[in-house]
Amino acid sequence: MLKPYEEKLIRIKQEIKQISVDVIGSLEFCLKALSEKKIEELSKLEISEKKTLIRSNEIDNIIVGTLALYSPEAKDLRRLVSFLKITNEFVRTAANTKDFAKMFRKSYSNDLDTAIILEYAIPLLKSALLSLQTACLIIDEKEPKQIEQMYQRVTVEESKTDDLYSMVEKNILKLITKNLDLSKEYFDILSSLRRLEKIADRSLSIARLLQFAQVGGDIEQS
Repeated sequence: MLKPYEEKLIRIKQEIKQISVDVIGSLEFCLKALSEKKIEELSKLEISEKKTLIRSNEIDNIIVGTLALYSPEAKDLRRLVSFLKITNEFVRTAANTKDFAKMFRKSYSNDLDTAIILEYAIPLLKSALLSLQTACLIIDEKEPKQIEQMYQRVTVEESKTDDLYSMVEKNILKLITKNLDLSKEYFDILSSLRRLEKIADRSLSIARLLQFAQVGGDIEQS
């Protein structure tokens, strides 16, 4: 039979993994909608920042209670501190996912150059999704070498989203100069895609925190 302290750790980990599954599933839903050019499907996205925040607070309370009732050793202390920060990253990621879906759907129309928009939006979304998926794999990984490799993959994908966003920004600005009447719609599209870049940033932060939890070191500011 597991000790109460060990049961707490397992529960915290499971709750965080469930949040990660929900956020990743939401991004996969968005990717499917864009890939199939069924943009209106984005209105059916069920992820809620409020619900994610409530769940995050519940996890934080368990973590704080565990820290107060028990005296974790160094490794477990690192893990709990990391998880306390990670829950906030998932709240922000859920918010960015919801904002992306809402803003992109409202701004997207056949009046715009949809071919160019999707040409960059789909790989940008894929890269943001892959960065989060890879970061979350670290939760169950114990081998330091594998953790480092996963962290580096997240770093690569995060950098890729930066490059893709810069490219789509340049192209959309060119489109705006050709059709000023649609400038608001194009700017809103650009703002929605900016949310995907932020998701990749949050993924890197999650990967960094998980790396700290498993192998130690310093937590860098994101």
